[in-house]
Parts: sequence; structure tokens; C-alpha cells
Amino acid sequence: MAQTKFDKQLEKEADSLARGIGRVLAGRDLDGVKRTDATFWRAGTRVLPKVEGKVRRRSYKPGWRRLSFRVALGAGVAESGYLATADLDATVQGVQELWDNREAALAALEPGGIGAASVLTVGGAVYMVLTRERRELMREWVQPLHDAIHRPLGLAEQTDPRRYLHVPKNFSDDDAEIRIDLPRHLGFSRDVVADLITQKLALEGVTFSWHPEGSKPYVRVKKTRKPPAKALFKDPKTRELVAKAKESAPIIGFGAGGQIVSVDLDAESPHILVNASTGGGKSVTLRCIACQMLHHGSLVFVLDTKRISHPWANGIDGVTYCRDIADIHDQLIALGQEGRRRTRVADELGIDADPKAIGPRLLILLEEVNATMKQLARYWEKIRESGDPKTSPAVDALNEILYMGRQLRMHVLLVAQSATARALGGPEVREQFSTRILARYSVNAWRMLAPEVHPAPKSTKHQGRAQVVSGGSARETQILFFTEAEAREWAATGKPAPAGAQPGSVQLQKPPADALADACSTPAPELPPAAEPPAQRDSLADAWGLTPTPAAVPGGPTVPPSAAAPADDDQVVGLRQAAEDHLPGITLAALRFARANDPAFPDSVEKRGAELLYRVGDLKKWARNRPRAATGTTDLE
Repeated sequence: MAQTKFDKQLEKEADSLARGIGRVLAGRDLDGVKRTDATFWRAGTRVLPKVEGKVRRRSYKPGWRRLSFRVALGAGVAESGYLATADLDATVQGVQELWDNREAALAALEPGGIGAASVLTVGGAVYMVLTRERRELMREWVQPLHDAIHRPLGLAEQTDPRRYLHVPKNFSDDDAEIRIDLPRHLGFSRDVVADLITQKLALEGVTFSWHPEGSKPYVRVKKTRKPPAKALFKDPKTRELVAKAKESAPIIGFGAGGQIVSVDLDAESPHILVNASTGGGKSVTLRCIACQMLHHGSLVFVLDTKRISHPWANGIDGVTYCRDIADIHDQLIALGQEGRRRTRVADELGIDADPKAIGPRLLILLEEVNATMKQLARYWEKIRESGDPKTSPAVDALNEILYMGRQLRMHVLLVAQSATARALGGPEVREQFSTRILARYSVNAWRMLAPEVHPAPKSTKHQGRAQVVSGGSARETQILFFTEAEAREWAATGKPAPAGAQPGSVQLQKPPADALADACSTPAPELPPAAEPPAQRDSLADAWGLTPTPAAVPGGPTVPPSAAAPADDDQVVGLRQAAEDHLPGITLAALRFARANDPAFPDSVEKRGAELLYRVGDLKKWARNRPRAATGTTDLE
């Protein structure tokens, strides 16, 4: 039998009633539109896509709360209806009596009405006062922040910002914490979101802790606690902490709350890169680390084309100071040889040997790498001959040291104004510096050297302040400051350098043998005067190979590995003859003054009557590397 129009209407109404009852029991909106991500047990935090119109606060509540409210409301309405029906007659009679005595009733209700109105007025005023700060916060900060980040986060514009932006009233205080709930799809750029948060809330010096795991991802924003304004070695407490520091972990400075910031060269990072613009404290940072290493008996090599970066290190036992590009070139090759020798020693000793058996710890301070690498390349272009490789063997030796590092107790502290991959020899070379110290950096420098840390902390001009980046995080640090006198005193009063490894000694490489344990501590015989013509130039390119050729022990004057010394360099002369025949531009008076006052002046080798005699090669090396004022160019003339 075909359904009538009435039957169809009745069926439709019954279906609508059933759906309505289901929505009531499920705690959903009665119109059937799902506006938020709320479920029966969980409150909503965001509006679903393609939802139009205003979304009321009740749509964010979990279904069980809405069901409880509806049941309570229905029960109240039913009870009120029952009471209203039972007392209808009494109510009608009472209304009739009030109408008959309306003047008396109004006179009696007047004081009560005035009191109720007063209570409502006062209550409303108190509520407005108590919520004024919250309303201002929502109007001035939270709502604009929502308008800025809802699109990058992929949220609907109708989303109530109070549901996912938890911004306290005192969010600008040092101990305040801001929490922002994130969408679970995580399809947004962290850099963009972090940048918008800092801009819209006018935040400075904050850290972002991202927690994408689980069903409730969020990011926590907190202000970074500042390091101390100064960190001076002369402070007795600081001096005590420095004295207790491990040999392999010199103190770099102090971070938030006065916490020690250091890097273990054995366990964490064998090499350190210091990147800063002019006046950023590069030399101060290297002085801080180097003097602590010298205090523990390490050998330090200062490769300084500026010539005057570290005057405190002149003449200290265990320090080799190279200022001339030729000596820097030869010293890097000798260090490359030493690295190869240590590799063979480590292989012979095995994994259970004491690391100190390889030799003393070596620290290489390479100043102004941007200029130094260019000068090394130009110097090699000038001296190389046909058949020699195009790449400077000194650059190759430096790269090999960087790849060796931790196991061989050889560490490089490299300084640059702009540590580009091109300046260092390639991006793979730059990756050997897992610890990087940045000061007065640009945005481009931060993105280049520390892309894993975002957003980039704002650079500061605070004297001695830097960011120490290691392990994917950055720590704002106040660099420990040694005066030159303090650095010199601390370097000279610690553990002496190993015997036989002091500046001035020369050692021949030895193959692995029973005496490998003291390979760096046994004094070596002096090299005899060169009796053969210089070696071919192609031997210089492989000077740091496995061939056991004469090499300077780290810490001492370097014998160029390319060839034996020229005959006139082995002559023994007095100061007068040296000034007249071998050292043009240096007067006899200047030589005598340097002998009395310069601790780096070479020692005499013989004596002729009352006259002290010196080796010409030693005097020439001293003349090349003597401290002079830095010139205005780094080009090789």
C-alpha cells in the first residue's frame, strides 16, 4: 500500500526526533553540525575546516558535560512544570490578592528591588574591574597573535584563541611561561611560527621548547635567564673553579644562573670554531682556552698572520709562535707529519693504551683563517714548481688534522670573521667543528653555522657575550676574561710541558718500537749540517706523508720539511756579522736589545772568546717572526 503524505511526514518527524535525541545524548550541537574537534570525553581546541559563522563557547565543551547540563536543565524544567501545575490555583489567588493590595505590595517590594539592583550593579562593576586585565590581554595581545598565526598553524579563523593560546597576564616577566597548543598534523614551519610569536608579543631573549610528540603537541616559550654581566678570572671563586677544571675541558665562560660552560675536547668536540666580527672578542676567547691548556702541560701553536694577536704568549715554555706565512706553512706541514706519526703510534699501542702515551696534547690556534688561507694559497703558488700539486700541502695537512682530532690529542681553535665553506676549504671541513662560538654575528652567519638552532637568538653588543653552540642547542655565555698578565701567569705556573718537547728541540720520526710510549718525551739528536743539495720540490708536496723525514717536534723551531737547510743558514756568526751580512734592515743595536729583552731570541750555540755566536738560520727565523705592528693589508708582496 503506498504511503500517504501524512505517513511520510510522520516518518520524517520521527526520524528527526530520533536524531535529535541521539544528538542530545551524545552531547553534540542540536543542528547536527560538528564545529570543533571536541569529542564526548575531550574538550575541543580548534574549529574544524570549512565551518562558517561564529562558533560559540559551548561547542568546545566535551559531550559528557553538555549532556549533564541538558539532563539537569530538563529535570529542572520538569520539576518546575509540576510545581507550577500543582500550585496554579494558589498562584492565581495570590496574584488576585496582590492586585487588590497593589499599593501596599509595591511599597513593600520597593526597598528589596533597590537592594537587588544595587547588588547587581556592584557585582557587575566588581566583575568588570577583576576581568579588566584579562580583557585587555585578550584585546591587545592574544587576539592579534591569533590573527597572525592561525593561518601558519592551519587553524580556522573562528577558533577561540583562549582554547590554544595560554598567555599569562605577566607573560613579559622573566619567570613567565607561554604555552601554545599545536595542531597534530604539524604541517607548519617552526621558524615562521616562532618569528610571529616573538614579534606579536614583543619578546626578546626567549627559548622555544617544541614538544611534537603524542596527541597533544605544544610549544613552550620561556625567557632565557641571562648570564652574569662579567666573568673575571681575578674573582677568587672563579679562579678556584678554573683550577678544578679538567685538562680536556677548559672553562669557556658562564651561562644562565652562573652555570659553567665548557666543552670536553676528548668526549664532545675535538675542535672549536670561533666566528665573530671585529671587536667580538675572538682573541680573548682563544686566550682563555689556551692559557688553561698550557697550565695543564699542553703544547700550543699560535699561527698568527696579524703578528700581535697574542703578545701574552711570547716566550712561554710550550708555545710556538709563527707570524710569517712561510713559517706557518712549514709548521702546518710538520704538524701533519706529527699527526701521521701519532696515528701509527696509536695503532701499535692498541685500544687499551693510555692516551697520554701518544704524546702531549697539542693545541693549534689559527688566527684570522679568512686571510691566512688566502696567503697560504698565494705562498704555495709562488714556491711550487712544475709537477707539484695545485693545493697547498699546508692546507691538506690542516684538513687531515681536523679529521684526526680526538684520538690523537690534537685540537684546532680556528678564528674567522666569516667562516664560509669556501674560506675553510669546503662544507665537510666546517662540519668537523661540532662546537662553535659566535659573537656579534649576523643573521646570515647564524643560518650558515648554526641552522639547527632556531629561531636565532638576537645578537648583542654586550662585551664578552657569545653563543656557544653544541649538540643542537645554543647557550648564551659570558666569556671568562683573563688579562694578558693573568693569562701569562696562569700558563706559566701550571704543569710544565713534557721533557724533550720544549721549544728548541728537534726530533726524528721513529717507526713503531718498544720506545713508542715516550716518542714525544725523548730528546732527539741535533740535525747535522746539510751536506747534500736541497731535495727536489716535489718532496714538499708529500712532506707530511709516511716517509720518515726530519720534522720538528711540536713546540720547537720548525725545520722546513721540503729540504735540508741552506748551507749559509748553518753558519755560526756573531751579532755584528749577522747584522751586516744576513739580516738586512736590522741594526746591531736592535739585535743586542732583542737579546736582552726578547724571550723568543734564539740561544747562542758557541762562544768565540767573549763573543757569543748564533746560528744564522735561527736568527733569520727570529727576524721573520719577531712581533711587529700589523700592516693594513694581508696581500703577499
